[in-house]
Amino acid sequence: MSMEIGHYRTCSTMSGSRVQEEDDEEALKWAALERLPTYDRARKGVLHGVLGDLKEIDLRKLGFQESKELLNRFIKNADKHEEFLKNIKQRIDRVSLNLPTIEVRFEDINVQGEAYVGSRALPTISNSLFNIVEGVGLYLHILSSHKKKFSILRDVSGIIKPGRLTLLLGPPGSGKTTLLQALTGKLDPLVKFSGKVTYNGHEMHEFVPQRTSAYISQYDIHLPQLTVRETLAFSAKCQGVGTGYDMLTELLRREKELNIRPDPYIDALMKASVLKGHKEEIVTDYALKILGLEVCADTIVGDAMMRGVSGGQKKRVTTGEMLVGPVGALFMDNISTGLDSSTTYQIVNCIKQSIHIFNKTAIISLLQPPPETFELFDDIILLSEGRIVYQGPRDHVLKFFESMGFKCPERKGVADYLQEVTSRKDQGQYWFRHETPYRFVSVNEFAEAFESFHIGLDIKNQLAVPFDRSKNHPAALTKTRYGANKMELMKACLSREVILMKRNVFLHGFKIFQLELGAVIVATVFVEARKHHSTIADGTVYLGALFFVLNTINFTGFFELPLTIDKLPVFYKQRDRLFYPSWAFSLPTAVLGIFISMFEVAVWIVITYYVIGFDPNITRMLKQYLVLVMSGQMSYALFRCLAALTRDHVVANTAGCLSVMWLLIFGGFILSRENMPNWLIWGYWTSPLMYVQTAISVNEFLGHAWNKALNGTKETVGVAVLKARGVFTNPNWYWISIVALIGFIFLFNAISALAFAYLDEYGKSQAVFLSEESTKEDTTMASEGDGTLLNKSNSKTKRASRNAVAVRNYQEKGMLLPFTPLSVSFENITYSVDMPKGMRSQGVLDDRLVLLNQVSGAFRPGVLTALMGVSGAGKTTLLDVLAGRKNSGYTEGNITVSGYQKKQDTFARVTGYCEQNDIHSPLVTVYESLLYSAWLRLPRDIDPESRKLFVEEVMELIELKPLRDALVGFPNVNGLSIEQRKRLTIAVELIANPSIIFMDEPTSGLDARAAAIVMRTVRNTVDTGRTVVCTIHQPSIDIFESFDELFLLTRGGEEIYFGPLGRMSSHLIKYFEDINGVSKIKEGYNPATWVLEVTTRPQEEILGVKFADLYKRSDLYRRNKALISELSTPPPGSHDLHFPTKYAQPYLTQFIACLWKQHRSYWRNTSYNAVRLYFSTAMSIIFGVLFWNLGSKRGTKQDLFNAMGAMYTAITFMGTQSAASVRPVIIAERTVFYRERAAGFYSALPYAFAQVAIEIPYTIAQVAIYGVIVYAMMGFQWTASKFFLNTFIMFITVLLYIYYGIMVVSASPNQPTAAVLSGIFFTMWSLFSGFIIPRPRIVVWWRWYAWVCPVSWSMWGMTTSQYGDLQNKLETGETVAQFVEDYFGFRHDWLWIVCLVLIGFTLLFASVFAFSMKFFNFQKR
Repeated sequence: MSMEIGHYRTCSTMSGSRVQEEDDEEALKWAALERLPTYDRARKGVLHGVLGDLKEIDLRKLGFQESKELLNRFIKNADKHEEFLKNIKQRIDRVSLNLPTIEVRFEDINVQGEAYVGSRALPTISNSLFNIVEGVGLYLHILSSHKKKFSILRDVSGIIKPGRLTLLLGPPGSGKTTLLQALTGKLDPLVKFSGKVTYNGHEMHEFVPQRTSAYISQYDIHLPQLTVRETLAFSAKCQGVGTGYDMLTELLRREKELNIRPDPYIDALMKASVLKGHKEEIVTDYALKILGLEVCADTIVGDAMMRGVSGGQKKRVTTGEMLVGPVGALFMDNISTGLDSSTTYQIVNCIKQSIHIFNKTAIISLLQPPPETFELFDDIILLSEGRIVYQGPRDHVLKFFESMGFKCPERKGVADYLQEVTSRKDQGQYWFRHETPYRFVSVNEFAEAFESFHIGLDIKNQLAVPFDRSKNHPAALTKTRYGANKMELMKACLSREVILMKRNVFLHGFKIFQLELGAVIVATVFVEARKHHSTIADGTVYLGALFFVLNTINFTGFFELPLTIDKLPVFYKQRDRLFYPSWAFSLPTAVLGIFISMFEVAVWIVITYYVIGFDPNITRMLKQYLVLVMSGQMSYALFRCLAALTRDHVVANTAGCLSVMWLLIFGGFILSRENMPNWLIWGYWTSPLMYVQTAISVNEFLGHAWNKALNGTKETVGVAVLKARGVFTNPNWYWISIVALIGFIFLFNAISALAFAYLDEYGKSQAVFLSEESTKEDTTMASEGDGTLLNKSNSKTKRASRNAVAVRNYQEKGMLLPFTPLSVSFENITYSVDMPKGMRSQGVLDDRLVLLNQVSGAFRPGVLTALMGVSGAGKTTLLDVLAGRKNSGYTEGNITVSGYQKKQDTFARVTGYCEQNDIHSPLVTVYESLLYSAWLRLPRDIDPESRKLFVEEVMELIELKPLRDALVGFPNVNGLSIEQRKRLTIAVELIANPSIIFMDEPTSGLDARAAAIVMRTVRNTVDTGRTVVCTIHQPSIDIFESFDELFLLTRGGEEIYFGPLGRMSSHLIKYFEDINGVSKIKEGYNPATWVLEVTTRPQEEILGVKFADLYKRSDLYRRNKALISELSTPPPGSHDLHFPTKYAQPYLTQFIACLWKQHRSYWRNTSYNAVRLYFSTAMSIIFGVLFWNLGSKRGTKQDLFNAMGAMYTAITFMGTQSAASVRPVIIAERTVFYRERAAGFYSALPYAFAQVAIEIPYTIAQVAIYGVIVYAMMGFQWTASKFFLNTFIMFITVLLYIYYGIMVVSASPNQPTAAVLSGIFFTMWSLFSGFIIPRPRIVVWWRWYAWVCPVSWSMWGMTTSQYGDLQNKLETGETVAQFVEDYFGFRHDWLWIVCLVLIGFTLLFASVFAFSMKFFNFQKR
């Protein structure tokens, strides 16, 4: 870890005894080095060369490999860690150099929050309206708040001493995370905090707590495209070396004074660890070693859609991110989730060694610490219901509870006991004063008793004496805001941005391709225009071409929205930890955007400029190039600014469409300056697109090509065109516009930087729920995760009691749902993937990386099997292969189900798979999630009442009743906590009544009590005759010995044991103890931990054996092969597993169930549906005001053009906004869809059609708002047929845009790709809509596209429904209807065909979406 490297970045140890006598040459080398100034001496070392002679080395020139070898000389593995640290400390102690220490005190801490309760807490559209009204009312002091206040921490006081490792224990919801955040100054500003936290007597405002201490979150938030090494190296660069360099120079100075010569390799490594350019490599390699991440150092981190490192490895990356920093105090929140007990022990042991040797400060929160890990801690803080029950030495904790009448049984983990002894449901079993009747002892009573306990009195006395600030080491508390100078931080961010761009090279290439494809289309569509430069009509066509060009360039910036928002969670985490200033995050993107824009526009100009026939003067071409580059930069800056302000995909897309509407409407082309109302002229001057339009138009039409005099006037054609469209004619406006664009670029980037600096993550909330215990006591407590405050109203209490009675009756009747016991056997399973590029670059020659290697085994009914192995051994991979969830890589081997070959379709019906990642629909409640699973997965012959009772029973088993109406929410943002999500995942699978259950880390993220509940449920499930396999990382002795068999994997995906555990794990222990050289298990030691420790790769090297080979030569292996052979043969008279239908429910039921869930999700999705209704209302009013009464003006062609411009704008913006807003909604649900489809919930088609159907009522509401407002304000004719035709065409148009949006998402791997694909088609639709260039004027070879362009048909329908039957004359003498047909080609008698065609497009997009969901799977597993 890097705290010891933290203040002086030393990473060295002695591999052997120092040579006592140096020869004369070596002495001379050292003497020469010591004569150098300290500055130079800190940069040079004396090391042995290739021939063994000592040479003076400039450490700044060490290569990556040399740095790695230097570190490997001292730390080959974590076992050498303590020796390594002691050698560092020995060198420091020899010169009597004092190291900084930190004592953290907290006194009378109280944390309170407030939240809505009951149904008011759900984020429905109606609640969002009430919240807005209430917010306004509170601001005006005319309404009171309906939020309920609750207490999270109450009267918490204590001391965290340096040199002692402290364990923070407590059940989920006790306030552990809140306490850690309070101690590190990271509390949410919305909660109310009182009390005092000091570091060495200094309050938080006197130093920079984010740089003095490190808070390691329980959430794993990383950029998925970066490798593990890149992630840690970036963190090391940003956090810098602290006071390391100063302390090293002081060390060198004292050694010179005392004539002490250090070991040359220690000296070199300590120096290299503080030198710019090497410190990151040294510290990163060090962290990779002690965290066991070397094996995956060059693998990308990955996420739910991108295969990367395992869950346990990702958790270690989260820990490593802060360990590479120079902090003096560590506050670590649930760092062991997903880690095996051996790895947890190793990490905590390394931290302990650092704490003890360097006198640092650390407090670590763990949910299920194994006994051997628990023993590593010096002090314990036990937290329950927001109060400290015990704080003090670990040795005294049991004595305290014995004084209260409670005793820990033998073979019971002390940590598990401590978390259960304060629980109402578990406390009674530990009462040992049998002569006295037991009564429940509340948390308040424990807390009060501790205050009078001798340890509590001692802490109180210590707190009464203030810390002597004169003892504070000058380097202990960090006063500087950042770990490196701002230029270095900017370079680090720029370097990371370049890496991300390389990883997204396909995406960027695809975007450039679509832009240049648009250039080719534009060039070919307007190619005929180059022959015509003599009339205003010709100029109008060129204006249309210019408008389309700048419109396309501007739309490329939309791509920035999803890319920026995807990076925001990582940015907020790193910003809050002061990795870099906010502008250092946004500036590199802007800088790289300049070069991207220059390239994109250059290619665009080359393709279009001379083909279309713009002014041939080279200067004019370069000036157009400059304008378009500035326009592109303005667009990138604008959309980046919107992403920073909105921070949410759905809201950002809506805001993006609003901004584009502002750009275009006030840009001067759709509505000219003269036609704009005077009171809205400000919009014209504030639209950046106006300046782009002005500059590009002035540049073109004041050129030589348009210099001919207009017939009958002295005015040139170019000037006449500019005047006709209200564009300025002064050539100076070109440079004025350029300056204005530069101003807008700086403005938008400045706003982005401010938004990044001051705004927090969108939707981030601390949430709470009322537990049953606290409800009885009429108190509230906070959940450390996120959820909803549940209000136990009288009606809900009555309902719950009725359900409880019904469930008891149900259980008493013994109504177990029928199932068929099944076995699973597998033989010689090998799974491999293509070799990662990072490993290839390091010289690995193999084409494939083998993750499972010839694995064989069998799982039987009524037998509970544990699947164990170190993190990264292939446990999840094996479950994925057996469950049929792998869709990439190469799988070989044989899998049978009760003797018959596995068929995935039928296998999915009888299996439940609790995945490691808890993936659920975020906008439904816990009860709705379970009811939905039961509805679709239980057999159709089970009546609804039995189904609901079964749901209630499972909720009772998993103790989900208090969370019944809690919203699931988004991971890491809001909703359920980690352990609550885990319990929901298990319940969702149990509800399916499967014969075979695979559970991937079912107890990971749970406290001991919750884990015991889950395993008790699992044990009961197995005893009914089901087959259950669980991967497990940190089982307590109780949990481990509840398993019947163990399947043990080692790194490399090889099995090293598969067989029975035996009573008290006797069979397992005997098997390994019989291997020569394996150490015996200590009495009371956890067998699960022991077996992982004695089978590591270092142990294999020490013993000179390979456990996989020993297993394959054992009698146990031969017995297992015989068992596999037996189970691979169908029993006589048996039949292969068969179902009459693929799914449990018919397609209609699947559709109804999916629609039911979508209805609830959509009603609560305020960021999508509420925002789009607000958007429609706002846009309708804006359009109505801008185009006031335009529909009633029908005397001139310009009147018709203005009205059509309004229609075109309305269609474009309503459509694109709807399509853009729906994309993130579909993306968010897609991972849930992949899980549910793989689990056999439904076919893709009913799901897709439910998604299609749910959009219809919301679109009707959206268009109804638009129709009433805009139709009235624009003054169209008020006849029923015209109004309903207009509204229907608008409705079907918006609907087809939405269906196009969901279709393109279903065919894209991610949201940025979908945005690019949408851009291609929206550009085409806009060009061929009939407004920019009428269909009759399009060149013949492109005219066909106007017939397949949906917007063209929409414009046809909207125009002819209003004007297609009007016979009043225009200024030219022709009728309105005749002009519409002749000029645009829109025939009124085709109106019914237009409606059918639009319906056809809608059905086409919906169908493509459905079939894309069926056939495409972008989740790589």
